[in-house]
Amino acid sequence: MPDRPIALDEYPIHQVPLSLRHVATSDRNAYDRCIFHVMDHSGRALLIVGLGVYPNTGVIDAYATLRLGDRMYAVRASDALTDDRLALTVGPLTVTVEEPLARLRLTCAADPGDPDGLSCDLTWNAAFPAAWEPHHTQYRGDRLMLEGRRFVQAGTCTGSIRVAGQELAVTAGEWTGTRDRSWGVRPIPGEDGGRAAEELRPEGFHWIWCPVRFDDRFVMVIVQEDADGHRTLNEALVVHDDGREVQLGWPHTDIGYRPGTRHPERAVLHLTGPGRKPLELTAEILTSSPLALGAGYPPADDWQHGTWRGRGWTDRRSYDLTDPAAHPLAAYGVSDHAARFTLDGRTGYGIFEHGSFGRHDPSGFTGYDSVAREAGR
Repeated sequence: MPDRPIALDEYPIHQVPLSLRHVATSDRNAYDRCIFHVMDHSGRALLIVGLGVYPNTGVIDAYATLRLGDRMYAVRASDALTDDRLALTVGPLTVTVEEPLARLRLTCAADPGDPDGLSCDLTWNAAFPAAWEPHHTQYRGDRLMLEGRRFVQAGTCTGSIRVAGQELAVTAGEWTGTRDRSWGVRPIPGEDGGRAAEELRPEGFHWIWCPVRFDDRFVMVIVQEDADGHRTLNEALVVHDDGREVQLGWPHTDIGYRPGTRHPERAVLHLTGPGRKPLELTAEILTSSPLALGAGYPPADDWQHGTWRGRGWTDRRSYDLTDPAAHPLAAYGVSDHAARFTLDGRTGYGIFEHGSFGRHDPSGFTGYDSVAREAGR
């Protein structure tokens, strides 16, 4: 088939001498995607919605998961990527950019054959300007495995969520929304990792990604460390509603884990304010959503992002979370924890995303089978 121009080629937005059908790299792992978190301030519910495109494998996919009580409800869809790159829809899931960087709509259509299944219709409104995250790179040996550019934003949500015969009214004063947009290169399952995968397996990986909305400010903290505690990604930033950004120094974290696990129950992130004033951002976990269940993040064994499932694939399912042993892989993936935060006398809400695998000397974890032995460590 001839490589014809697409509609976006009419606009003066090209970055390389290629049609906007193509990305600048031939790497099969090229991706471009978004994720939204919508959380109830009482800790009753956490909705996560994501959509991604994978230009060099020709795939578009999306998901929605809802943690409600002790159950997780999930909708996933995948299809062939088309030339209409403004159509952010796959199966029952759609992300509509109504006003760039300000207002978006998230919809998950109901399944006529399952009226009690998960559906939603939400409007996401930005409360603060979007902020860049640090340029993110990750190597295995000499190979660049991940290179991404991301921005993050916090706002409010309104609308409704329906599941299991219930309707949850999403209101701006009782729910908070955060979102993240990222693009670049990120591993897709199915590639032979070669020698690097066999001989250069990381000894440990420790990750915190923490967007928090307060009434008058938005705080973003990122910490990525290796087994020795060497930091490979770092961010601590406050964004004011007038767009002013202030850096908050080099964050240090104290995490209280549930004994016998690496599941955080509370955390303190030590920051530095203007004039080197010590600040403490505290997190109280309200509810949790393991991304390996339903959301397609590794090490999920039922579906992962970017994998070809054929045309028009849609899958709906629910998970019982009362027995952790029923989902052993969840403990080896990143989890998103809806949390109530306090900072300098203010109360806010956001996500404490965390994963700690293998050895991490600062936490006292000695290997992949090491867990917290007592409350707080």
